[in-house]
Amino acid sequence: MDSYTSADRAVPSLKRRIANLIERLSGNLVLAPRDVISASEQIHLTRLFKHLNVDCVFDVGANDGQYATMLRDSVGYRGPIISYEPIPDLADRMRKRPRVIQDGRWFIEELALDREAGPAVFHIAAEDQFSSLRTPVADQPGQFKGQNTTTRDVTVQRATLESEFTKWQTQLGFRRPFLKMDTQGNEMAIVEGAGTVLSRFVGVQTELAMRHLYEGAPDYAQMIGALQTRGFEPSAFIRSNDAHFPEMFDVDCILYNAAMQAG
Repeated sequence: MDSYTSADRAVPSLKRRIANLIERLSGNLVLAPRDVISASEQIHLTRLFKHLNVDCVFDVGANDGQYATMLRDSVGYRGPIISYEPIPDLADRMRKRPRVIQDGRWFIEELALDREAGPAVFHIAAEDQFSSLRTPVADQPGQFKGQNTTTRDVTVQRATLESEFTKWQTQLGFRRPFLKMDTQGNEMAIVEGAGTVLSRFVGVQTELAMRHLYEGAPDYAQMIGALQTRGFEPSAFIRSNDAHFPEMFDVDCILYNAAMQAG
């Protein structure tokens, strides 16, 4: 579940403009409590992208483009981004956004990445960020009551990361791609559908489930173990959001490919 609440930045408030001035004068960050989590992610990604020389981002589970927008606005990443969003309405909305049209290096794919290619049923939840190829478990936490409930099913097209990597590498010629996955329980299937091309990613950011919300989804230990077996080591753990403090239902893990450090 993304921690970003808006795909486009609003005009800074008076408080923010004062904070910006203090930051310039002091060299320190001035943050509202609600911004601490997102700031830690942005600072870490800014440093890691430079260290790894990231030259393409696979944004899998794009929703409304929040992650890609954060990379552009807060991380300063200017290379190509390929955003995968299977929900037709969301994918179409992203394509039509002026900033996507004007960007020129932000590409939208109306696909779900999975273990195999072909059509599949996709479950759209009342809160679209909970939508998934996987079925929500019956015993949802009370905090998610009414949000992680399937309101309708649609048929979507699936592809594998292996085939998508080959297609886009031919078109863009990248050498050091980064993979972000936020697919509500389907991350392991994406890894397994990547085949050997996963080893060509310099880093991975994935959502880890601290509590099962979807049928058949792996837990955080299984997911980390699968990535470590494939040569990735943890670089940071970041709380996905603070909305349910002190409980934590999921966390983002950022990993680097130990064999591909730019160092």
